[in-house]
Amino acid sequence: MSVETQAGGKRKRFGNVVIDTQPLRQPAFRRLWIGTAVTAIGSQLTTVAVPKQVFDLTGSSGYVGLTGAVALVPLLVFGLWGGAIADTVDRRKLLVFGNAGIAVVSALLWLQAWLNVGSVWLVLALLAFNQAFFAINMPTRSAVVARLVAPELLPAATALSGTMNQFGTVFGPMAAGALMPVLGLPTLYLIDTIALLLTLYTVWRLPAMPPLSGQVRRAGLRDVIDGFRYMGTQKVLLASFVVDIIAMVAGMPRALFPEMAERTFGDPHGGGLALGWLYAAIPIGSVLIGLLSGWLGRVRRQGVAVVVSICVWGAAIAGFGLAGSLWLAVVFLVLGGAADMVSAIYRQSILQAAATDEMRGRMQGAFTVVVAGGPRIADLTHGWTAAAVGTAAAASGGGVLVIVLMVLAVALLPAFWRYRAKAVVK
Repeated sequence: MSVETQAGGKRKRFGNVVIDTQPLRQPAFRRLWIGTAVTAIGSQLTTVAVPKQVFDLTGSSGYVGLTGAVALVPLLVFGLWGGAIADTVDRRKLLVFGNAGIAVVSALLWLQAWLNVGSVWLVLALLAFNQAFFAINMPTRSAVVARLVAPELLPAATALSGTMNQFGTVFGPMAAGALMPVLGLPTLYLIDTIALLLTLYTVWRLPAMPPLSGQVRRAGLRDVIDGFRYMGTQKVLLASFVVDIIAMVAGMPRALFPEMAERTFGDPHGGGLALGWLYAAIPIGSVLIGLLSGWLGRVRRQGVAVVVSICVWGAAIAGFGLAGSLWLAVVFLVLGGAADMVSAIYRQSILQAAATDEMRGRMQGAFTVVVAGGPRIADLTHGWTAAAVGTAAAASGGGVLVIVLMVLAVALLPAFWRYRAKAVVK
């Protein structure tokens, strides 16, 4: 065998493992991806700053959990409605509107923190507006991808976007933990605002993306109902939403991070590195899997893969709750993040296979509600459970509950367990 043949074989094997970057050759997708990269870290600064500010103002994980309830209502309403709007208007214009709204709210969060208003209810109100614009923006951004790349590149584009988002959730929290004691909490909001303005420019340069039917119109309640009817015909897609709700509602422990960082792992009152590591650990696992996602396309039994990965997630969260040291806790969270990323990639692939373009916005809206809304419910339940029985019991008990509920789900939804992908992405 020649040296050239050996080298080509090694490159092929390497390419089957590492993430596929072909979609970045498309200029429009590259602009969207760059915008995602710019805001990936900035948005996570706000994600850490809001619960930290709430905890500083109240001293209670229960109030931190309340942030989940406050965020849930706009996510439910505007996630579904925003997905319907994305199917009836120019998606580029809707992206500009959503990004501009988030930037304004982020600026207001900075202003109230800089002025030291000290009102937890003002913070929660601004969080609600933030999540309303987020719920409009996310399904639109996801639906746009299918218009910017060829169908065969959709899995690779999804992995690229997801990995970049997770990359931000690794370094954003770590940066927040490092910068907060030095620059102060208000500066985190300011950095996010600047990043959002830069992203707004990249979105502005995207091509127009009106509905393929050519009919631009208002989206109403009937469009949302039509989305639910369509979803009802896609049983495996419905099952994928159910299992993700189980994983996130029962197992996501992030509402406990501010209290555990300070009272379990020894952070100072103003915030420190333990808080950053706890928020970053799950995304670290997700990024590792994303960067090595080339092999995932060869797995056909995607239903089994989702179920197993969610059970691994539950076991990892149970271990996190019982961990006695920061670094052991981080290891368990990294393992959980890796398992969650595997589940997310396959669930998104199932969604892309099931939805047509005229329904893609609504399906992505439902996906946003499930993916983003589940953790908000978990914030509420974990926060108040921790207030009653302690953070360790709340986290470990949630992890065990994930596994129990997944066993029940498989028994009740055997079609999802048997689901196989129709084609293998090579």
